[in-house]
Order: sequence, then structure tokens, then C-alpha cells
Amino acid sequence: MITLGTPTPFQRLIRDRRSIRSFLDKPVEREKILSCIEAARWAPSAENVQPWRFIVIDDPQLREEFGKAAFSGIYYPSRFAAKAPLLIVVLAKKDLLANVIGKQIQGTSWYLIDIGITGEHIVLQAQELGLGTCWVGWFNAKKVRTFLHIPPRYKVVILIAMGYYSEKPARVKQRKPLEEIVSFNGFKKGSED
Repeated sequence: MITLGTPTPFQRLIRDRRSIRSFLDKPVEREKILSCIEAARWAPSAENVQPWRFIVIDDPQLREEFGKAAFSGIYYPSRFAAKAPLLIVVLAKKDLLANVIGKQIQGTSWYLIDIGITGEHIVLQAQELGLGTCWVGWFNAKKVRTFLHIPPRYKVVILIAMGYYSEKPARVKQRKPLEEIVSFNGFKKGSED
């Protein structure tokens, strides 16, 4: 069995983060919002193209109208996100050369990896600031695009619901042990699932 020493402050921050689906009706200060976006701005990206763009929706009336568009029909299970004090719409600029070539040669949509990294920077910065977040991938991207007048060269990738929470969920989802997920210097035999 692989064991580690005492968790570092960063490891504790990661372990404490939860997906929050119930928020207080309390606005998030602009300084904290911009701090989260600043953290995202420093994320690495393929060839440093920084394909991300962010639209912050923190006006209550606009957020309500946005929620009706984004979470209607089959997307109804994600309606909790419209009750968060703010939503961050994370876009990816699709036509950057590094992304086009990477997709053609390796078959990997690098912009999606870049967006994953920048999104994680947002949620970890929010956690440090005492804010709860939830990644939302189940929404009507076409209606979001129309509602926010997003040009075709941008892909709406994720929404991040953010705000203060009264109680953080205590339940910690189990994680696989290290020896099950890591091997050194080659693929460990017998580790196929």
C-alpha cells in the first residue's frame, strides 16, 4: 500500500472542494469574481494560445432569464445552477492554429483540455475564497449561444455555478487507492479494468 505524509495546504484545499448545488441568496463580490478569473488567466494552454473567454452572469434578472433558456426541456436537471448568485460561461476559441493542427495530427481537441485546466483554476480559487462551485455540462448550448450573442468561432464548453453556501456537503466520495491508479516506468500488468 502506498502512503503519503501529512497533506499539504494545497492538497487539503483540493480534498475540501465539493460540487455545491444549493447556494445562499447573497451576491459574490466583484473582487472575488475577478480573483477567480485571474487564476484562470494564468492556466497553461497548448502553445500558450489561451483559447478561453469568460462571460460572468451576476445580474439576478438576467440570470433568471438565462436559466430558463439554458435549463429547459431535457436540461431541466441542471436548473439548480440558475439559483447560484453567479454563473460563469466558459467559452473556447476553436479556430486557433495550435488547436486545428493538434486535432488533425493527434485527434485531440486541445482546447477542451485547456478549458478543463482553466476551469479547475477557477473552482480551486473559489474554494480558497470560501465560495462554492459546481461544473455544469448539461445545458442547452444552442440557446446559451443565442441568448448571449456568442459568435460561431467560440464553443460554449461549460458553465460554472458559483456562490456562498450555508453548508458544504459532508459526504466525501471515495477515491481509488494510489496503487490502483499509478505505476512507474510502464503499464502495471493486471491493472486493466
